[in-house]
Amino acid sequence: MSTTSSPRLTDEQQVEFLELVKHSDSVELKLTVPEHHHASTVSGLGMDPLQAQIRQVFFFDTPQLTLDKAGLVVRARRIQGKGDDSVVKLRPVVPAELPAELRDSPSFRVEVDALPGGFVCSGALKRPLRPTAVRSTLAGERPLRKLFSKEQRTLYAAHAPEGLALDDLTLLGPIFVLKLRLDPKELGRRLVAEMWLYPDGSRILELSTRCATNEAFQAAAEARAFLTERGVDLSGEQQTKTRKALQYFAKHAQPAA
Repeated sequence: MSTTSSPRLTDEQQVEFLELVKHSDSVELKLTVPEHHHASTVSGLGMDPLQAQIRQVFFFDTPQLTLDKAGLVVRARRIQGKGDDSVVKLRPVVPAELPAELRDSPSFRVEVDALPGGFVCSGALKRPLRPTAVRSTLAGERPLRKLFSKEQRTLYAAHAPEGLALDDLTLLGPIFVLKLRLDPKELGRRLVAEMWLYPDGSRILELSTRCATNEAFQAAAEARAFLTERGVDLSGEQQTKTRKALQYFAKHAQPAA
């Protein structure tokens, strides 16, 4: 039997949240579903696994997760049917404190991720790549830094610990992800399901939907009602896909040569 109770933001958190979204580009509402409820959620939402897009996600850090501790995420992806991409992400950030030049970049996006009981604001600088870029780079055909634009490298240098170059980073991954887009008429907005498959056999199923900054609370209420009607458990402990992946691969990482 599913339960509809889940952590709510305190009054203080709501004030902080509203201040963050005021200066952000969008809000992404997220929910991780307990593993023992994955099958019922797939059934309740009518998901067809064969319609999912396959992705490979690669993180780059040190075995000690030096970048993660500094609030920096460096990532590359291979996406089935699309080109590759790379991202340098700052998390957390205070949007009002970011340089104007960075905020004006068409490649940079500030988003608040909101989940039951909490939220985090991040800024991501993304670069699209050709479909073979990540695979050839990881095969040693060119240095890691070439996956990242001059703009990304500048952002990295401004926030990475001194002396830690992109080419010094260790590969953490890859992890396989199945991404499925749903457009339920009853909800009136797109719902995205991501299944992250970890090498130890564990899984994270995350449901998410994006909305404008001025409709976050309304969208959250509508999503909550929609998922509750379909028996989705909203009360599970929330997990961060990236953090779990970093911690897993860091334990098994070999330092960069």
